[in-house]
Amino acid sequence: MIILPEYLIDVPGEPPKHRWGVRVVGSQVAAVAPNAELRQLFPGDEVLDAPSQALSPGFVDAHTHLYGVLAHGIPLHKAPSGFWPFLEDFWWPLVEDRLDHEMICAATDLNLAAMLRGGVTSFYDVTEAPHALPGCLAAQARVVRARGIRGILSFEATERVSHENGQLGLHENLEFILACKASCQAAHRATAQGDEKSAPLLSGFMCYHTTFTCSVEFIRQAFEMAAGAGASVHMHASEGTWEPEQALKKFGARTFEVYDRLGIAGPAMQASQCVQISPAEIDIIARRGVRVSHMPLSNCEVGGGVAPVPDLLSAGVPVGLGSDGYITDMFEVMRGAFLIHKAYRQDPRVMPANVVWRLATEGGAQVLGLDRVGRLAPGWQADLQLIDSDLPTPAEAWNLYDQLLLYRSRRDVADVMVAGQWRVRDGVVLGVDEAALRGPVHESARRLWQI
Repeated sequence: MIILPEYLIDVPGEPPKHRWGVRVVGSQVAAVAPNAELRQLFPGDEVLDAPSQALSPGFVDAHTHLYGVLAHGIPLHKAPSGFWPFLEDFWWPLVEDRLDHEMICAATDLNLAAMLRGGVTSFYDVTEAPHALPGCLAAQARVVRARGIRGILSFEATERVSHENGQLGLHENLEFILACKASCQAAHRATAQGDEKSAPLLSGFMCYHTTFTCSVEFIRQAFEMAAGAGASVHMHASEGTWEPEQALKKFGARTFEVYDRLGIAGPAMQASQCVQISPAEIDIIARRGVRVSHMPLSNCEVGGGVAPVPDLLSAGVPVGLGSDGYITDMFEVMRGAFLIHKAYRQDPRVMPANVVWRLATEGGAQVLGLDRVGRLAPGWQADLQLIDSDLPTPAEAWNLYDQLLLYRSRRDVADVMVAGQWRVRDGVVLGVDEAALRGPVHESARRLWQI
């Protein structure tokens, strides 16, 4: 197939190309060229004409909690008064500790449909449900595979319930990582033997919570298990002032200084949030090759602060954008990253639209370690979206990023492809009745809320 848009964003952050398109063969992009040239070179191909549309790599939600939709509108006797009360009085007892497999799967299914409809083609999800062990990742994976989206799943292991529960969480991750690797190896063997079998889209991370809910021994164990399986390790880091303050009291050092002393800060570390970090910690993150995911909207919700993302980017740190399960619309997340830092720094020049667009696509793929995902180039994965670019004022190459970021939303995404397969056509998620998916989510939410 050749896809012929009005504008092509092939390398996110670089200037868009006017009337250029792509050729897709199998699961990959095979060619990128002017529309007229593609028509001439491949006259036998199926053609998708997309006038007044912009073709972009699909969004990568670099950090989400798919079960989080169940907490939307949850009854509260009083609003949490800070980050620690948010966890101790609200999130842990009223959400995480009540989750079961049925709730997690219902929320996953509805959220994946919303993500696909909004142009998200890849995501990383963190399940936090200590009483849903074991088997919650396997249950969730069945839902993800059915939707045909590229995903990374993990369970956030923690010792806050008990040492034994923490061990269950670590082994939940390890078993899932190994199962995904076995599936991938089987697909490669089948392809080598001439059996055209699509590569699995699902993989796993090792994951634990924080330095204040996990012991040093537990954290070391997580990294050792991940190293043996060739996997990355994710953790929440300094989402508010609580963790660095506790680290100073317990270790005499801030969060990333602790990780550096332990010898685990490095390329295998994928840290989310990173809001309350010092210049010295930014230096550690950059020098050690730590990857960071940024959640501008949820950081506001929990009162965590504004992450020093412009400083991280200046230091060369890989950064991606995530929804955190708060608002599942990457256009809204991008607008947050575009606007919040300008206000906080009192400088309209920081976080320009083209940089933010890259964070939401190739930047997120880089943070998650996804191979050849996030741009539209020969040999890269055909993960893409078509967005309505018929705006009130002219869309030009020099203003397209700003126009799309500021004045478009997931409602303006027309078509979405993952690994060469259409998942959304004309704004409709294929094979999904979103209205029917809401019923199980409503039922799960009422059980969670206990009303």
